[in-house]
Amino acid sequence: MAPDPWFSTYDSTCQIAQEIAEKIQQRNQYERKGEKTPKLTVTIRALLQNLKEKIALLKDLLLRAVSTHQITQLEGDRRQNLLDDLVTRERLLLASFKNEGAEPDLIRSSLMREEAKRGAPNPWLFEEPEETRGFGFDEIRQQQQKIIQEQDAGLDALSSIISRQKQMGQEIGNELDEQNEIIDDLANLVENTDEKLRTETRRVNMVDRKSASCGMIMVILLLLVAIVVVAVWPTN
Repeated sequence: MAPDPWFSTYDSTCQIAQEIAEKIQQRNQYERKGEKTPKLTVTIRALLQNLKEKIALLKDLLLRAVSTHQITQLEGDRRQNLLDDLVTRERLLLASFKNEGAEPDLIRSSLMREEAKRGAPNPWLFEEPEETRGFGFDEIRQQQQKIIQEQDAGLDALSSIISRQKQMGQEIGNELDEQNEIIDDLANLVENTDEKLRTETRRVNMVDRKSASCGMIMVILLLLVAIVVVAVWPTN
């Protein structure tokens, strides 16, 4: 398995910082003896620029790894701590180069280099968590990939749940539409029935009025007949 490019870059950056510290110490020794150091100064300045570019590259690689979920958040924080330490060392080296601070701590850098030579599992860790203690880079990477796969599986399950809920919502919406149509049909039926009832009521009222009129006419006719009969009936 190919080594992690971030740690490869971090390793080379630490070596550059170590080299700068050694050359600054060498330059300071020459200057105390009254010797001129133009070549060393140019070399140190070039190494400082290279260190700056390497740190910028580390920042970019870390940002990509975190944004694309290639590493976990815990691993991202751990690498950020390592990167912050490098930035601090860069400032100290720059101040020492400009004779604005104490000489670089070569003992600490030497210890880091010796641990790297002995093949320590993680020579850059300051407070390594229990779950990765004693692991090599490949083992840590495999563990990270396993965690990412578990997170992906969880996201897939969550996506499936959301999809089912969406489908249920659509089915409920369709059911509501059908119920609304039924209610509209019932409203139309009630309105039509009510109109028919009003029409029939009007007809009944008209029949009643006509019946009353016919009764009156019959009474009048009977009265007329009675009058005529009385008028023509012989008196004797």
